[in-house]
Amino acid sequence: MLLPNIDLASVDGMHSLCDAYPSVCFPMMGLHPCDVKEGFEEVLRSMRDKFTERNYVAVGEIGIDLYWDKTTLPIQIKAFETQIEWAKELELPIVIHARDSFNEIFEVMDRFHDERLRGVFHCFTGNEAQAQKILKYGNFLMGIGGVLTYEKSGLAEVVKDIPADKIVLETDSPFLTPKPYRGKRNESAYVKIVAEKLAEVKQTDLASIALQTSQNARKMFNLPEPSSN
Repeated sequence: MLLPNIDLASVDGMHSLCDAYPSVCFPMMGLHPCDVKEGFEEVLRSMRDKFTERNYVAVGEIGIDLYWDKTTLPIQIKAFETQIEWAKELELPIVIHARDSFNEIFEVMDRFHDERLRGVFHCFTGNEAQAQKILKYGNFLMGIGGVLTYEKSGLAEVVKDIPADKIVLETDSPFLTPKPYRGKRNESAYVKIVAEKLAEVKQTDLASIALQTSQNARKMFNLPEPSSN
């Protein structure tokens, strides 16, 4: 279970969970765009210091969100840029939150992208052109979750043309629960439902999807092989 950080208040709880289940839970560190507010620079300084205290699998969840508050776009961009630089320095992937903000995300990415930058576009729900743009970055995957099971989302049509080695499965728990549990709290067990839907879209078997997406995740986040116990 990969745990994205949100703000300073979420850090201790995330660490406690990882300490309790060290072979299961793996932490990230970052400032979520919805929590980029006045004084964010001091928050970022505190977060940057935490990378010296323990190992994180990614810088995340970072990015731009224009669904809730468009007025903070300038400081969201600054926070996003700062955390991208962290990722390059630390040789870690980034996990990108992009809600109603693909154009703004791409503008930043086009300026900062190089061979050192890699990561995942978390909860990808974009169109075909946006998927192709991400694929051109080379070192980025698309995170696919419960939205794939929503008929009206149109995501299945986009995903069918995304190579399987460019996809990881997600829950976005507790949100975006897949059918038939939509409307209830999401949980990690439901990732199998997403995998089953992806296998249907790709016209392949569940085992192949499970193997490929798991390999993609382990490679991107430098995760250990699963225990045989």
